[in-house]
Amino acid sequence: MAVAELYAQYNRVWIPDPEEVWKSAEIEKDYRVGDRVLRLLLEDGTELDYPVDPGSLPPLRNPDILVGENDLTALSYLHEPAVLHNLRIRFAESKLIYTYSGIILVAMNPYKQLPIYGDAIIHAYSGQNMGDMDPHIFAVAEEAYKQMARNNRNQSIIVSGESGAGKTVSARYAMRYFATVSKSSSNTHVEDKVLASNPITEAVGNAKTTRNDNSSRFGKYTEISFDERNQIIGANMRTYLLEKSRVVFQSENERNYHIFYQLCACAQQSEFKHLKLGSAEEFNYTRMGGNTVIEGVSDRADMAETQKTFTLLGFKEDFQMDVFKILAAILHLGNVQVTTVANERSSVSEDDSHLKVFCELLGLESSKVAQWLCNRKIMTTSETVVKPMTRPQAINARDALAKKIYAHLFDFIVERINQALHFSGKQHTFIGVLDIYGFETFDVNSFEQFCINYANEKLQQQFNLHVFKLEQEEYMKEDIPWTLIDFYDNQPVIDLIEAKMGILELLDEECLLPHGTDENWLQKLYNNFINKNPLFEKPRMSNTSFIIQHFADKVEYQCEGFLEKNRDTVYDTLVEILRASKFHLCAAFFQENPAPSSPFGATITVKSAKQVIKPNSKHFRTTVGSKFRSSLYLLMETLNATTPHYVRCIKPNDGKLPFEFDSKRIVQQLRACGVLETIRISAQSYPSRWTYLEFYSRYGILLTQQEMSLSDKKEVCQVALHRLIQDSNQYQFGRTKIFFRAGQVAYLEKLRLDKLRQDCIMIQKHVRGWLQRKKFLRERQAALTIQQYFRGQKTVRKAITATALKEAWAAIILQKHCRGYLVRNLYQLIRVATITIQAHTRGFLARRQYHKLLQEHKAVILQKYARAWLARRRFQSIRRFVLNIQLTYRVQRLQKKLEDQGRENHGLVEKLTSLAALRAGDLEKIQKLEAELERAASHRHSYEEKGRRYRDTVEERLSKLQKHNAELALQKEQAEQTLQEKTQELKEKMDKLTRQLFDDVQKEEQQRLLLEKSFELKTQAYEKQIESLREEIKALKDERTQLHHQLEEGRVTSDSLKGEVTRLSRQAKTISEFEKEIELLQAQKIDVEKHVQSQKREMRERMSEVTKQLLESYDIEDVRSRLSVEDLEHLNEDGELWFAYEGLKKATRVLESHFQSQKDGYEKEIEGLNFKVVHLSQEINHLQKLFREETGINESIRHEVTRLTSENMMIPDFKQQIAELERQKQDLESRLKEQTEKMEGRLEESSGHLNRAREEEGIQAKAMEAEGKERPIQELQEAGEFLKEQSEAEGEVSRVLQQEASRLSLENRDLEEELDLKDRVIKKLQDQVKTLTKTIEKANDVHLPSGPKEYLGMLEYKKEDEAKIIQNLILDLKPRGVVVNMIPGLPAHILFMCVRYADSLNDANMLKSLMNSAINGIKHVVKEHFEDLEMLSFWLSNTCHFLNCLKQYSGEEEFMKYNSPQQNKNCLNNFDLTEYRQILSDVAIRIYHQFIVVMENSIQPIIVPGMLEYESLQGISGLKPTGFRKRSSSIDDTDAYTMTSVLQQLSYFYSTMCQNGLDPELVRQVVKQLFYLIGAVTLNSLLLRKDMCSCRKGMQIRCNISYLEEWLKDKNLQNSSAKDTLEPLSQAAWLLQVKKTTDSDAKEISECCTSLSAVQIIKILNSYTPIDDFEKRVAPSFVRKVQALLNNRGDSSQLMLDAKYLFQVTFPFTASPHALEMTQIPSSFKLGFLRRL
Repeated sequence: MAVAELYAQYNRVWIPDPEEVWKSAEIEKDYRVGDRVLRLLLEDGTELDYPVDPGSLPPLRNPDILVGENDLTALSYLHEPAVLHNLRIRFAESKLIYTYSGIILVAMNPYKQLPIYGDAIIHAYSGQNMGDMDPHIFAVAEEAYKQMARNNRNQSIIVSGESGAGKTVSARYAMRYFATVSKSSSNTHVEDKVLASNPITEAVGNAKTTRNDNSSRFGKYTEISFDERNQIIGANMRTYLLEKSRVVFQSENERNYHIFYQLCACAQQSEFKHLKLGSAEEFNYTRMGGNTVIEGVSDRADMAETQKTFTLLGFKEDFQMDVFKILAAILHLGNVQVTTVANERSSVSEDDSHLKVFCELLGLESSKVAQWLCNRKIMTTSETVVKPMTRPQAINARDALAKKIYAHLFDFIVERINQALHFSGKQHTFIGVLDIYGFETFDVNSFEQFCINYANEKLQQQFNLHVFKLEQEEYMKEDIPWTLIDFYDNQPVIDLIEAKMGILELLDEECLLPHGTDENWLQKLYNNFINKNPLFEKPRMSNTSFIIQHFADKVEYQCEGFLEKNRDTVYDTLVEILRASKFHLCAAFFQENPAPSSPFGATITVKSAKQVIKPNSKHFRTTVGSKFRSSLYLLMETLNATTPHYVRCIKPNDGKLPFEFDSKRIVQQLRACGVLETIRISAQSYPSRWTYLEFYSRYGILLTQQEMSLSDKKEVCQVALHRLIQDSNQYQFGRTKIFFRAGQVAYLEKLRLDKLRQDCIMIQKHVRGWLQRKKFLRERQAALTIQQYFRGQKTVRKAITATALKEAWAAIILQKHCRGYLVRNLYQLIRVATITIQAHTRGFLARRQYHKLLQEHKAVILQKYARAWLARRRFQSIRRFVLNIQLTYRVQRLQKKLEDQGRENHGLVEKLTSLAALRAGDLEKIQKLEAELERAASHRHSYEEKGRRYRDTVEERLSKLQKHNAELALQKEQAEQTLQEKTQELKEKMDKLTRQLFDDVQKEEQQRLLLEKSFELKTQAYEKQIESLREEIKALKDERTQLHHQLEEGRVTSDSLKGEVTRLSRQAKTISEFEKEIELLQAQKIDVEKHVQSQKREMRERMSEVTKQLLESYDIEDVRSRLSVEDLEHLNEDGELWFAYEGLKKATRVLESHFQSQKDGYEKEIEGLNFKVVHLSQEINHLQKLFREETGINESIRHEVTRLTSENMMIPDFKQQIAELERQKQDLESRLKEQTEKMEGRLEESSGHLNRAREEEGIQAKAMEAEGKERPIQELQEAGEFLKEQSEAEGEVSRVLQQEASRLSLENRDLEEELDLKDRVIKKLQDQVKTLTKTIEKANDVHLPSGPKEYLGMLEYKKEDEAKIIQNLILDLKPRGVVVNMIPGLPAHILFMCVRYADSLNDANMLKSLMNSAINGIKHVVKEHFEDLEMLSFWLSNTCHFLNCLKQYSGEEEFMKYNSPQQNKNCLNNFDLTEYRQILSDVAIRIYHQFIVVMENSIQPIIVPGMLEYESLQGISGLKPTGFRKRSSSIDDTDAYTMTSVLQQLSYFYSTMCQNGLDPELVRQVVKQLFYLIGAVTLNSLLLRKDMCSCRKGMQIRCNISYLEEWLKDKNLQNSSAKDTLEPLSQAAWLLQVKKTTDSDAKEISECCTSLSAVQIIKILNSYTPIDDFEKRVAPSFVRKVQALLNNRGDSSQLMLDAKYLFQVTFPFTASPHALEMTQIPSSFKLGFLRRL
């Protein structure tokens, strides 16, 4: 496209203006080639005919859409007025002080404190790409830091600008950024020391000037050193060209260096009184400028800050006082009065008070100083001459001495700072920050301005070469043909200054001459360069100055003082006096060969384009120019070895007014600092660069349908550009970008705007046409209606006459009858036809409806039966699945129970056998007693008489014994009746077993309890009987004594006694009858047991049938299809579901094989089992296939599995009941043993007594004792045999089950080995089966306690096992290995059960050791896995559960009210663990904070791309050109983060917390914290990205917030107040969308944006950027209105939200519903050494 075509009507151009430099005008008439004038319309409404030539058309103005861009290179038209206008919009209207210009950061001094430098801003820029955020000094610092870390290459940040532009502040902020983002973990605080060097160097090197209150009067290059971890380890500082003349002279409204005023402000303090200072107005060196105070600055406070930084750097008070002494001495030296004695002489009084103080402070002789201040010594080859000086010469000598002392002091302080910042390690990389003066031109320019501009020439050359290099690299990287770009090379100016016989060399040469003068040197310059070098000129009206054409501008230098300043000499006599000073620091300054105070040695050689004469004179090498050139050469070498980053500071006005834009001053500085040169270099090639994605998104509306059909976006862009821009030379296609020449982007924007305008016109045209047509039709209808009525009335008026009316009425009547006849005939015909059609039609419809209803009815019937069949099948499958799992657990539990009972019965049989042996011994004793009774019969004749007298008494006693025997018989009958009742109960319970096996087992255990209790009652009754017999025996003993005394009474009683003995013998024979009765009862018991056994066999047969039916009808696929992946994960945790399933298969195979063996025999059983094995293998394969494909959710299956899990949790109750029965059995055995021993002792005692008594009495006693003993023995035998038979029956069943299970386990293993070769998943299931088999074998090998137990909710452990508990339960435990559907916080419950055991022992040391070890273990595992989200979540949950357990069982009433009665019994009894609760709470808070940090680190990189950058709304793209600092993008952006990524990450966090059992209230707090982070990070990024502040982006943010709210609702977290944390972001999005024009809009904004601070609201309004020409910018007047309404607010002045802010966390107390006595330890915990009590 021709350039002339761009100068069309309505386009705008820039024309020069004397006031504003450039002003805008609109073209009123299209320009045609050959026109001499251009018709323009100025902004004030005036018309102008602007004269033009074809080669000098005025520069075009960029479209408004491109105005205010972050990067000047993004402008389509790159020229001076475009740059100036963009800066004005950003600075004056948007209040943005930073702008990119390619690789340069342009920083405008706002002369106002801005809230954009806080730590929150630093963290916001940290880690971000340079083009992703708004321009900022932190972005440049981050880019340098990132390149250093990534490329291991040294970096430099070059900060330049004229005085007052903000160089020092920019350099300070850059260093602060490095110190913040690279903080080391050591305690050396190197970063603080690096920052502390700034206040010191500013105090001794900065001063107030007319342009700046804190102007740096020296150049500074600070190298910040980093180690391999990119952490600061030290720093080094180099200084350049200190302005020493300021020490002795200041212009009006300027000050000396700050340190002097700080010292004078503290003169009255005790520590400074010996310096004898006063106010600054009292000293010549501090009062020359007039005003000694800076408004808003406290010199006293700054002095305290200076002393503080001295101390921070390690400088002691002695060192500080030495420095202050020298500074005070300089002030006193300036007040030394020099008087004129004669025309050529001057003198200084030795009594001068200031001279005395000066000499006192520096340790000098006042007489010598007074003498040599007014005289100088001239040495010749033959003699030494003392020459007096005039007063001006003496004052110059005094001032030179002051400057020399201060220069040495300055170098010394810098050297000591470098020593303080020195580091011992090895420097890996460094970043240098160069704070150096910019190009200067004043009314009077001298030697200092010459050196400054010389340095800027060198820096500008390096800058030009670097820009050229970057452009070349960009073109080569994108494979763009490289053409040489012409750019300004200032090497001729540099050669003019530093080359052979250049200005500096001539100056040094003139300084060598004793009588060299400035005029002679200037004459040499005239002779060498006038008319020979075009860059050197002589002013027309002056012979004392010269002009040099620098790259920025022409500068006129006054030659006066050049030689003196270059020599910088002090008379030797004064130097010798100072060298002999008693003050060590002063003497060290003036040593003959002092150590170099700067890093530049005297041997540095400077290379230039032309050869330079090597200096031979030592004095020549020490000139200021020579040293400055050497230091500058070293600086350039350093910069060339680093990657430079440029910051150009601009002073917007000379009045230091905030946000005041002075176009003239700014243009002058832009030309001087190289910004326009960068623009010019970029404009010569392809300045506008777009990625293919950006171009496609922005200009998609210009594409045709055919172009849109192409799949490759790159190809689409190429095809479209060939069509849109005919001249292919105007653009180039790179690898990832499209390069446009200047003006082409503006042309594309024009095409895009025209297209949008045409589309808008088309839409408006159709809408307006539709409205007009609608209006026209409405008006037409109204007109027709009016015409109709009007014409009718007119006709009526014409035709109304009497005859006409009669004829009309007659005609009407005729017409009426005629028409009626015709209509009736037609009606009858139509009616008949209609009825016929209706009849046929209705019949057809009725038949069709009938058939349809019939089909539907049949279909409904079919559906009913089909759905019923499906529902039954589904229910039966679920029921079978559940019953099989229940059956597996119950069969396994019965097997274990039968084995335990078998062992118990075996022990009882052994004990009954021993009791039988004891009974046989007792019978032998009875037989011996009978023999003794027979022998006693031989003596009966001697006792017959006594027997008769004793008969009555014995008969009475025998009646008592008979009564007692009757009671025993009654008890026997009661026992038999009880046995029959219990047998009947057992029979009923066995019948119920087929209905519910679980209830039968429980009732059987209750029956055993009742039997044992009845047996215990009988045992107690027998003990009472034995006790009564013992009393009777005692009575018999007494009677035996009486009988012994009555033996002599006669033999009469012997006959009667003999008869009684005979009766006693008969009674003794009744024992055998009792034994027969007992045997009869035992036979009855055996019959009952056989009956019970037969019932068990029937039950087994029924179970076999049920199992067979289950196996035949069980449809595992249907159930599996209804299980979601999540449900299967819950079921299969720790392998329990698969273990249960494999156990179910084994149990069903056992029952089926048992049934087959009873019916068909062993071989048919083997064949059937093999068939089942093949069938089950096919089912497993199909099950695995469904497992991979099905993802649906079935809530009913989940509920059933949950119920099943709850039923399985009741298995510990059964274990407790069995343990209780075993314990009671042990108690009975021990009591039986004790009773047997007591009875044996009583028998022996009774036999001894009876041997000594008479034989008759012994026989009676023995008979009664034997009878009393035998009955309990028989009862015990009866009960033992009952238990023995029961255990044998159960043992037989368990043995059969074990044999079948072991056989089928081997078969199953073989099957698993075959399936392992086919499928990896089946291999996993086989491993789980093997693991289960091993677990069962280990469980069978463990010796279970022989008695039933009641668990107390505590775990017994040994002190030496404490380390193993911590290791296995805390350190080695993995969250993924813990069964989720077990008790939440299971490790915490196990720990607390161990705590309860230590508490029950009342062992304080044991409890303390366990608690400390547990807490330290938790700390260790959290520290070791400090970045593992799942581990942190798991231990946060367990720590909270442990803390809740300590509260719940503490015994405190506020916690006990939530407990059940059983839980209250488990409270701690001996110790108060309140202190440990506090410690655990602190640990939980630390884990919570680390948990939050890990989540924040995970989600933070996703927030800005997902919430802010990703565009999900359909419509016009908001992408705009971004210039040189582009955001990284590519054609395929499918890997970019989206809002879905944010929601997925949140869902992952939520599921992790829920799976680990985190308290719901704590989950809500975590979600609230995460939502605050999302809102804060998004809002902070929005505030720092002007390109994101648009109406469209506000709509996108509002949409994303709605997604977050829906996520909260989906997770049932509406009450977490997380939504409230997004309120600032929501209001910011609303602010971007709302209308911003009128006063009511401003009032609405101030009232609605309550969650945003005033600073944030103004920032968003200033940053609002339209993405299309149809939108308007926010007017500055509107912003001022809003700001006025917000002034009354007392909110924070901070711009950024604190993204690191953490809400206070509270750990809610939630009582655990799980009973401790029900808690079991999974085998995976490896805590088998713990024993439940």
